[in-house]
Amino acid sequence: MGLKALRRIGLTGGMASGKSTAAAILQRLGARLIDTDAIARQLTAAGGAALPAIAAQFGSELVGEQGLDRPRLRERVFRHPELRRSLEALLHPLIQQEAEVQAAALGEEGFLLFDVPLLVESRHWRARVQRVLLIDCDEAVQRQRALARGWSPAQVDGALAAQATRAQRRQAADAVIDNSALTPYELEAELTALLAHWHMEESRP
Repeated sequence: MGLKALRRIGLTGGMASGKSTAAAILQRLGARLIDTDAIARQLTAAGGAALPAIAAQFGSELVGEQGLDRPRLRERVFRHPELRRSLEALLHPLIQQEAEVQAAALGEEGFLLFDVPLLVESRHWRARVQRVLLIDCDEAVQRQRALARGWSPAQVDGALAAQATRAQRRQAADAVIDNSALTPYELEAELTALLAHWHMEESRP
């Protein structure tokens, strides 16, 4: 069957885990990327399809000429988990719909990589992909990297609290790469070996 038979891989990872670096490497290795974060930004930009429902449910003051006031909404949902769940219930179906539109447009060549930060939390992606790859990271390293990017300690705490636990992500994954201390070269070597392993699995009669 070959690697082309493995058409849909879900990529996930916690905040500052190195998932975006892994996605870029996998693109070089033949993946065709569908970035659900980018889709979410598209849906909530000026004129985005999600804005009317967000304004109705969370308040029109969160939507301006430039689209969604993401920092203000993020602060609100981090303080109120029930609002975060409502937002996810609103956005996730729209994101999944657009992801499938993009997948269909990419055709049959290569394999599709769905970059889904909240893959475990959404609970709907598992049935949409053939393999789930987790880029894992020690929480202390996540904190260090996020703070170095300019996040405040409170923002880091809120982001970590909003995500699935490390154990939950590991349980949901078909393969786990611990990126706590890997160099980009080492990460690429691990990803290359993993794809080769999955290729062999798909090639078995």
